[in-house]
Formats: sequence, structure tokens, C-alpha cells
Amino acid sequence: MQSKLGLDFKKVEQAKSLAEKVAVEVQQFVERYTTVATERTVARALGIDGVDESNVPLPSVLVDSLKEKGVLGQGVMFYIANAMINTGLQPQQIAEKIAFEGYDITKDAKVTDPVKLQQVLQPVIDATINRIRERRLRREQYIKEYGEDTARPYIYVIVATGNIYEDVVQAQAAARQGADIIAVIRTTGQSLLDYVPYGATTEGFGGTFATQENFRIMRKALDEVGEELHHYIRLCNYCSGLCMPEIAIMGALEGLDVMLNDALYGILFRDINMQRTLIDQYFSRIINGFAGVIINTGEDNYLTTADAIEAAHTVLASDLINEQLALFAGLPEEQMGLGHAFEMDPMHKNGFLMELAQAQMTREIFPKAPLKYMPPTKFMTGNIFRGHIQDALFNIVGIWTHQGIQLLGMPTEAIHTPFMSDRFLSIENARYIFNNMHDIGEEVEFKEDGIIRNRAKEVLDNAIALLTEMTTEGLFNTLEQGKFGDVKRPKNGGKGLDGVTEKGANYFNPFVELMKGRK
Repeated sequence: MQSKLGLDFKKVEQAKSLAEKVAVEVQQFVERYTTVATERTVARALGIDGVDESNVPLPSVLVDSLKEKGVLGQGVMFYIANAMINTGLQPQQIAEKIAFEGYDITKDAKVTDPVKLQQVLQPVIDATINRIRERRLRREQYIKEYGEDTARPYIYVIVATGNIYEDVVQAQAAARQGADIIAVIRTTGQSLLDYVPYGATTEGFGGTFATQENFRIMRKALDEVGEELHHYIRLCNYCSGLCMPEIAIMGALEGLDVMLNDALYGILFRDINMQRTLIDQYFSRIINGFAGVIINTGEDNYLTTADAIEAAHTVLASDLINEQLALFAGLPEEQMGLGHAFEMDPMHKNGFLMELAQAQMTREIFPKAPLKYMPPTKFMTGNIFRGHIQDALFNIVGIWTHQGIQLLGMPTEAIHTPFMSDRFLSIENARYIFNNMHDIGEEVEFKEDGIIRNRAKEVLDNAIALLTEMTTEGLFNTLEQGKFGDVKRPKNGGKGLDGVTEKGANYFNPFVELMKGRK
């Protein structure tokens, strides 16, 4: 690949090699531990669903009972398989027996042969694997039938009413207006809940609860409007926070297409313990990879708390680390929606040129990734006319540099949750620019030793310097020092650390082997 920016690809290879060294240390740590969320995910993958008399989800009832007895490190698989052998019941029935009859699942867990244990579980495991595979094939068949324009970014818009049924109305309207991806924004604070609510929900603040039933309702609605339009509409939600892998498995089962899935975002902006969320991220990305889900990462938020000009290299460094962590989870590059930002002060001289440089640089460094390009939010003031121009400039950069996913800004950003009319204006803006400037990226060259080329080289060099430092410091220490987003987080602080436990001698999870790097 020849760089339009004159990038030295030997430096790019150096940066990726350094990022791999940082990621290896994290991966070695991650594989030794499990968490309450990871084990609830296993429970859901074994078909356990529903709630008890107090409306507590049964996966939580099961995992909490193991945690209380101090045996969670042996894993849900070990105890469910033993219980199936002892009782002849299926996992759902066993969970109900625990919830409603006080059954002690640990009492007679004496079989330790992993072959025998997996043998009794295999029909249940196969059913889940087949269901996820069928969902993926269904998506691929829709796309094959309808065709798809791959020459422009996906138009990505949000719905955030708090009521899933009102979200459906807004989502279908957005699809008819020209959206390709509908993101159902999650209600404020759900990322900090250490369980997943059950059923359809109609009350949320700033968004709607992510539940399996809500996923099912929205997937059905988008399929209906997609058939009407002869266009497959992708559905996005959030498998981040304290229930990262648990929401990933629900999304895989219900046919979601895109997931915000990034531990670093949760660490920095939600104060979730770094150990906990990096362990959870690994299993969640294995699931997303197998389900054909495109992940979105959160680097585009770093520049809301750090200066965009001085800290641009931290976004690139984080993208490079996220790429390596995703590869360890078997996630293909074609499913890595790495995030980057448009958060420069619009009054800064030549800010557009600098952003164009960074967007083109990111495109060249991650050529296969469906990069997620984030709109301006930090400097949106409520002046809808200037805001609409800022979004237009952002759309120009998106089509020029061949971004994969264009998260559209709204002229009413910083005023209120968007109305359908606001969304229409934003989609109209993007479609006009994408069509009118369709081939600008192939027609325009960048001046040698000019502002754009020099900015890209500067950001890459600074990212290499940071990654070099991180190979000595490690990711955990780097996060403690506040080098990403100017936010410091302690390794043993934050939310969720008490849900981490070291894997025991009897631990096994065949879903990892069956899903990782496979279709």
C-alpha cells in the first residue's frame, strides 16, 4: 500500500509490534481469571434465562450462589455439568431449582473429568452455537439478497427515548430517512449495573435499557422496515460496562450487528476496575467475533477530556493496543470499528487540515477496519447553524478518508435528545456530501512537507514514543498515570473488582475454543 500521506510503513509496523508487546502482558493476566459477568455469560450460553420471585435474573442467582460459597473460580460449567449428571435436569431447570427450592449446586459436585463433564453439556452447547451461527447466516443472506453499497461509510444514527416501543417508531423512521445503522442508546447508568434487567422496558433516562427482549423487539422492527426498503438495517447496542460479555451473548443470540465493546472506555469514563473489565472484554470479543458483530471502540472520547492537538497520539496508541487485544480474541480486522474523533476547537486555525490528516492516517494504518468516525460534541454550543456546519465538515472528512461507520452529529447536540426532524437533517446532510464528494479521496493529493502530511507523521511518531514507554510501564501502570484522556484510574480501585476470581483446577469453558476465530 502506498501512503497518500507519505507515511513510513516500517514505523507503522514498529508501532504495531510495540502495541502487541503491551497487549501480550494484558492477555497473560486476563487468561488466568474469570469474573461474575463472564460466568453469567456462560450461564446464558447454556440456556439459562428468566427471573426469580424477586425479579432477579436467574444467571445472577446461580453465579451469586457460587460466589457466596467461594467456589466461583471452578466455573459455572463445572457445577452445572455435575448437577446435570446428578439430577438428570437441564441447565434452566437446575437454575430454577436453585432459585425456588434452595438447591445447593455445589454439594455433590464430584465428577472432575472434563471430558465427561463436557459430554453431558455438549447438546446444550451445540444448540447455542447453532443458534448464533444461524443468526449470522440470516444477516449474510439478507445482505446478499439486497446488495450493499460498500463505497461509502455506513450512516449511523441513534435513538434514545427510554421506551423500547417509541424507539421502534424512531428507528423505523430513521431507516426510511436513509440510515444504515440504528444505535439504541443505553439508559444512563446501566453500564454500572452488575446484572442485566429482564424483559421489555419503557422507562429509561437518556436511553433505553439493554435487555434481550428489547434486542428481540428492535431486531424484528428493523427486519420489517428492511424488507419494506429492500435494505438491511444494522442494529447497534452497548456490550460495555460491568456486563460486557453477558450483553454480547444476548446480542449474538438476537442478531445484533454492531456493539460498542471497549474496556478502556469503561475504565476511563465509568471508573470500572481495569482488571475486571479487561477480563470481561476478552470473552465478549470472542463472542462478537463468532457472531459477525462489528465492535466499536471508545478512543473517540479521549479528546473530550484531553486536548485534541496535544493528545491525538494517545488515540492512535490506544487504537493500536485495542487492535492487538481484539486479535488475541480472534476478532477479524474487518470487524474492528476502531474509534477516532473530531474534537478540535473549531476556532483553531487549520483544525480541519489536522483532522483530515489524522483520519487519513488512521485509515492507512488500519486498512481493513470499518473505522468508526465520531462527530463533534465537545464544542457544540447550541448554535444549530454552526453545529450543522461542523457536522458537514466532519462528513467531508468521512467520505474523503473512506471511514467505515459515520456516526452522525445532530444540529441540536447540547440542547436535547434529537427529534426525528433533527435526524432527518443530519442524514440529508451526510447523503448530500457523500454523493457530491464521492471520489474526492481518489482525486486529491496531499502536498509533500505540507501541514497534512507533517501532522500525520507527528502523531505517528508521538504514538510510537508512548508505546515504547508502555512496553516498560505496561497498560495498567499507564492507566494509573492518566496518559489516556488525562484520566487516572487505580489498578485496584473502581467498580467491580470484587467480582474477579482466579480460575480453579476444574475450570473449563469450551465456548472459547468453539467460538474464537471461527464462524
